Amino acid sequence: MTTRSQRTRRLLSGLVAAAVIGVSGIGHAATTIRLGWTTADSEVDPYAIAAHYFAEELESAAPGEFDVKFFPNHQLGNDTEMLQGMQLGTLDAGVITGTQVGTLEPAFQLNDLPFLYANAGQAHKVLDGEVGQEMLSRLESQGIVGLGFPEAGFRNAINNVRPIRKPSDFKGVKLRVQPSDLFIASFRAIGANPVPMAWSDVFTAVQQGTVDGLEIPLAVIYANKYPEVTEYLSLTRHTYNALALLMSKQTFDSLSATQQKTVRKAARRAIERQRETVASNNDEILAKIREAGMKVNEVDDVAAFREKVTGVYDEYREKIGPALLDKALDQVSE
Repeated sequence: MTTRSQRTRRLLSGLVAAAVIGVSGIGHAATTIRLGWTTADSEVDPYAIAAHYFAEELESAAPGEFDVKFFPNHQLGNDTEMLQGMQLGTLDAGVITGTQVGTLEPAFQLNDLPFLYANAGQAHKVLDGEVGQEMLSRLESQGIVGLGFPEAGFRNAINNVRPIRKPSDFKGVKLRVQPSDLFIASFRAIGANPVPMAWSDVFTAVQQGTVDGLEIPLAVIYANKYPEVTEYLSLTRHTYNALALLMSKQTFDSLSATQQKTVRKAARRAIERQRETVASNNDEILAKIREAGMKVNEVDDVAAFREKVTGVYDEYREKIGPALLDKALDQVSE
């Protein structure tokens, strides 16, 4: 016969066991990371590739520790709104257009200087070295941790007026540009009529003829269906489109030291993979763009375009930082 004392001991044992199980469950609960970006969740979209690779590398490095939830296609707002969300701690992470990061930290305008990088290798050398690390470190005072620079490839001009072979071909073309004074200055210098516009409004604007075209990387052209609404693609390769993989400092600081190391390591590996994938996709994407009906051309003389934009370098030297700019120019000239 079970005594009251035995029943009490069993009850207490059960409660202790339940508490242990509960604590164990809490200890192993995954850390949720809400990660946003503005473009499509497509297998060829550079933003989406960076986001998915980051999640994959986190899972590989720390199985079950992180639960990355994706919010593509400006579900959480445009780049500016997502940057603000990370500053406030309401968004954990984002793959953000580098140009928009420049609204927080002017050093990021370095990557938007027209014709700075002759190829992606030069850009990687600058951004993975002292210059890039200095740029990323400056974000911490703004409440954001910079994890590195994925890429979207070089930006090219697409429009419905004419092929762009020389600077004079830009004359009168209403070209959507990112909401950036530097982009506006660059395209005015070349002779276009730049129209700053949020990304979420651009497709409809091109479709309705509000603008004649825009400047954009190959992968983003294809992933976001621009061959359906634009006729000409000119391979101007005027700007290297650096993205930024960022995390809210509030989120990052809430992680353990081990988790922080895991996040940084996963970001590095994801960016390496993302760059390789974007590069390998480019030839195939260009062929698909041609198949979709766009007329593709090279420019006649890159030097003629460079000559038009020398004043932009002078104008933005102090804003970017003379020492940072000089260091980058020295590296690309080596």
